[in-house]
Amino acid sequence: MTIGDPDREHGRRLHNGAMRHLLTGLLFCTVVACGQTTKTKWAIAVHGGAGESEWQHMDRAIEAAYQASLSQALKAGTAVLSHGGKSLDAVEAAIKVLEDDPLFSAGRGSAFNDQGKNEMDASIMDGSTLAAGSVAGVCCTKNPISAARAVMERSPYVMIAGAGADQFAVKNGLQQMPASYFFTEMRWQELLGILKQSGKPIPARPPGVPKEPKSAVVGGGRGHYGTVGVVARDVLGNLSAGTSTGGMQGKATGRVGDSPVIGAGTYAANKSCAVSSTGVGEYFIRLAVAKEICALVEYKGMSIADAAQLVIHKEVASLKGGEGGVIVLDQKSEPVWSFNTLGMFRARQVEGGEAEVRVVGK
Repeated sequence: MTIGDPDREHGRRLHNGAMRHLLTGLLFCTVVACGQTTKTKWAIAVHGGAGESEWQHMDRAIEAAYQASLSQALKAGTAVLSHGGKSLDAVEAAIKVLEDDPLFSAGRGSAFNDQGKNEMDASIMDGSTLAAGSVAGVCCTKNPISAARAVMERSPYVMIAGAGADQFAVKNGLQQMPASYFFTEMRWQELLGILKQSGKPIPARPPGVPKEPKSAVVGGGRGHYGTVGVVARDVLGNLSAGTSTGGMQGKATGRVGDSPVIGAGTYAANKSCAVSSTGVGEYFIRLAVAKEICALVEYKGMSIADAAQLVIHKEVASLKGGEGGVIVLDQKSEPVWSFNTLGMFRARQVEGGEAEVRVVGK
């Protein structure tokens, strides 16, 4: 066969054509994959509780402190998302910042039960798989949100409660802290006021904490509130949500609110939305608030803003004592929030946009 053989030339053309088609296909697949990534802007929203009294007595110093803390949590989450990280990692990172801050009733700074003990709850959910994990009534785990994630990823369960939850956290290498770590004088004085008002006995101060100050410490007066939560969307469009709380101030020992209840305090599904709640847990459990909002989005075709507004301002508010709020995010919209209280600590940011942090005002 000569160099000028038409059969050989024809074969060469077929080979080159096939290669071009293959490369074009690969390029097309790459462009589509990249297009899907770039078309989905990451987004995140953070809350630090909703309520009344805190906002009635807000001064410039308190406002600045909450502003700084919410900003730090937001930065922790956006640092993950802006580098292509998973929404689940962003949720955990942001919540850990708030758990480590004694301003909030989650982790350090948690409220006390009527025996003067800390019983903390947390949950987390992956919207891409519907995997979820939660812990309830932990007393010693430094970051309950990490314990909740460990339950999701390292056990066949969704929820572990009480001493078993702390033991599970220890087995999984999560840091444990003494009762004195979670203690804050402001929360303690809050508890004493509630117990005295209700005529309940006053418990002894936890071991290892400073002596009671001679001058009175003014409590935040938040009582029911201070829960923290985060919803996030990563560049792949995957949604996640998480919530963490120290619970209701002066609650009965063993009481569990909505924060660790999947569908009440936390829910995330790519086909609908991601939700984190804050407020009086008993009402949020009865209405399955987080799942209700997602159901309205998925089955009624409502926007996340309209769904959140309906549930918080109609359904929750219709129950006497039903107070609180939510942050909500779907795969395409900017994060939204809705609350029926005087205020809610909240922040949000979308890729390409500026951070928005709100401490006072609607």
